[in-house]
Amino acid sequence: MPVYLHHIETLLPETSYAQEEIAAALKRSVTQGDRRTEKIIHHLYAHSAIERRASVVTDFLPGAAPGIFYDQAADAFLCPSTGARNALYTKAARTMFPSIAAHALEAAPGFAPEQLTHLITVSCTGFFQPGPDFAILKALGLHASVERYHLGFMGCYAAFPALRMARAFCEANPDAVVLVVCLELCSLHVQWTAGMDDLLAGSVFADGASAAIISAREPVGAALRLDAFASAIAPAGDSDMAWTIGDIGFQMQLSSYVPEIIQTSVVAAIQPILSKTHLTQEQVSHWAVHPGGRAILDRVEKGLRLPETALAASREVLRNCGNMSSATILFVLKELLTRGITPSDTLLAMAFGPGLTIETALLTAV
Repeated sequence: MPVYLHHIETLLPETSYAQEEIAAALKRSVTQGDRRTEKIIHHLYAHSAIERRASVVTDFLPGAAPGIFYDQAADAFLCPSTGARNALYTKAARTMFPSIAAHALEAAPGFAPEQLTHLITVSCTGFFQPGPDFAILKALGLHASVERYHLGFMGCYAAFPALRMARAFCEANPDAVVLVVCLELCSLHVQWTAGMDDLLAGSVFADGASAAIISAREPVGAALRLDAFASAIAPAGDSDMAWTIGDIGFQMQLSSYVPEIIQTSVVAAIQPILSKTHLTQEQVSHWAVHPGGRAILDRVEKGLRLPETALAASREVLRNCGNMSSATILFVLKELLTRGITPSDTLLAMAFGPGLTIETALLTAV
């Protein structure tokens, strides 16, 4: 029984900063006259292929009141505790989760809140209980019988297990209507240090949310059929991408070798999904690659020997939004749909996360 992704909705916080603004703030906060670190920051940001990133942090807006990261009156950079960062996450997430869920159900033709049977929320940048699933349930007036699930602390690839779970629910129950909502507020974990891991993470991560409606109903408009999912691991990368919860936020380990590891692993990583769908790489019409950073997209393109235009949608999302962790891949799929896809076109989507885990999905336009 075919299962479809019927609609995608995306949402960014109202506040955003140009990449050069963030770089200037970082230089002032961590370099302390160290020209070498200042040059590293300049290089990272100038070559990031990112123009703007959204954030729930308003501390750096002109005339902003003292926040948890910066006090304009004192010109002081602050280092908030994990608790303070999570409090801001909770406040913003309790608004954004219900907002994008409502927009997704309002904009999807033929779907209404009372028809929802399953709700899957995804986030790795904060925690609160009652959780985001409960916030959506209350705000939208959903029936208490809606099955609710939360995927937490998985990272950039987490939308894939969420979509895979949604497809399984629909295959088990043809009447199921599943809402998947991903929200990440990565900017809350910025670290004012000159450590290379912190500098790399600080140059790409951003805030954003995305949602998708999944069901086995026959689509009434453009949709994507969820054909197959597959998982792979690049064994050489198990210590190159990781993070933990520290006293001053979530602390990222992000090696500069990650793009190289992905390049050497990506051909083998897509073989399981191609085998499942009996396709060759040449039969893939469109590529939806998680834009973890410019170097990652460059290395995927090189590893798969793709034409320069193949990752245009991913590069556009990176340019305008940065890396929003789990929420990002739905931004890329929406960008591809906006650009126009011909029915029967095949899309190969992939994302990368701790482990180094490589998740893939094969979708067909209908």
